[in-house]
Formats: sequence, structure tokens, C-alpha cells
Amino acid sequence: MTDHPHIAAPSPQPQRLPQDVWREAFELVRTIGLALLAAVAIQTVLFQPFTIPSSSMEPGLVTGDYIVVRKFAYGWSRASLPFHPPVGSGRLFGRSPERGDVVIFRLPRDPQQTWVKRVIGLPGDRIQVLGGTVLVNGRALPQRDEGLTQDHDSPGRTVLQVRETQPDGRTWVTYDGGSAQPGDDTGEYVVPDGHYFMMGDNRDNSLDSRWPRELGVGLLPAENIVGKAELVVASWKPGAALWKPWTWLNLQPGRFFQRIG
Repeated sequence: MTDHPHIAAPSPQPQRLPQDVWREAFELVRTIGLALLAAVAIQTVLFQPFTIPSSSMEPGLVTGDYIVVRKFAYGWSRASLPFHPPVGSGRLFGRSPERGDVVIFRLPRDPQQTWVKRVIGLPGDRIQVLGGTVLVNGRALPQRDEGLTQDHDSPGRTVLQVRETQPDGRTWVTYDGGSAQPGDDTGEYVVPDGHYFMMGDNRDNSLDSRWPRELGVGLLPAENIVGKAELVVASWKPGAALWKPWTWLNLQPGRFFQRIG
């Protein structure tokens, strides 16, 4: 006669005490909190992502570009902090941008808006635009015609590509929409101490320092600067959005990992 195998009864599972549950919940909340603090610290002090919302910096930056901004390039001010809190003026470890830098800043008339333009004039500079040519301290920035093209964001618009060169050799391409456009001819602006003269590369489609702050940027205070635009990480076609999953693959792959200059 064969014996039946002996099956041991399952051991009772120890019950979790209420204090253990609360301890685990606390550890979870603390971990999430520390992660959020680390993310805020990185975005406040080191790097922060931005999405380009307009065409004013074409062709270098186009609508839908996802860029990284170096926050510590020029030091820090309250513009570096989330929501632009009223914590004083000036810049900590402030350093001046160079002519030609592409800069993210808080709009003087509405600091909750962040804009991007190129630094054209430094404190003490005299800036004027005549016939679409930029003059810095009475000297025209050399321009070279690079042919007609279609506006990236508005393919039905034909523009002239113009390469502009700074005295130090830095160079970039601007868009010219034609002669006698608003902003093609201005008076002379003298940039005061602690301010900068900003212009968009899409010269005939940019509200910048050529217009007063009530309409454009005006002369930009140094404390409004957020950081230096460094890299296009990725790019989506206009209309793509996080809350529209069907648009997530509407990419502009030719614009990935491009240096901004």
C-alpha cells in the first residue's frame, strides 16, 4: 500500500503593521520630493529646455524646435527662477553676453513670457538699421546674398537668405522679406549700461529692440536674461503637442542635435 505524500499547511503570512505602511508611504513621498527638487535645481542653475513657439529666429531656429539653454552662461537673476519671483534685482556672478549670442530672456512688459533673440548691441553701443543693414557704432555689418528660399514655417513666402558677419568673424544667416519693410530703417539707439539690443534673425518677422517695449522688446535689461541657447535637441512640426499623442511622431528629424550659433 502506497502512502500519500504529506502536504504541509501553508504558513500564515505576517500582517503588515500600520506603522510599516506609513513608513513606506513616507519614503515614497520623500523620494518623489527629492527627485522634483533635483529637477528644479538643475533647471534653475544648470540647464533648462524650451520649445520655440514662433518664426522670429528663422532659419537658425524654427517653430517646434526643442532647445537646451545654459542657465549659468551669464550668471543668475530672478529671471532664472520659476515664475520670476520678486526676490531682488541684479545678477549673481553676472557675465556679459557677447555680440551674436542667441539668448532666452523674460519679456520686459510681461516676465511670464520667455522670448529668444540674438544680441546685436552691448552697453554703450550705437545701433541703427538702414535699408535692412545693421550698423554697430557707425559701421555696417557685412552682408552676403546667399539666394532665395522658401520660408521654413511659411512655405508660400519667398525670402532672401543673407549671411551677416560680426567683426570678430562670427556669422549667421538671416531672412530678408524685401525692401521697405517695417524695421528696415530706424533711428539710432544708444544702448544704456545694463541693457542689450536684441534682434530676430527673421528680420521682417520679428518684434524686437527696434520696437518699444509696449510693442516689442525695447532695450533688454540684463536681469531679464535667462540663459544662452546652446543646442536644438529635437524638433516637431507645428501643431504637435504633448496632449495630442497622434502628433508625437510628426518630427523634423533633420533638425536634431544642431548647435545654435
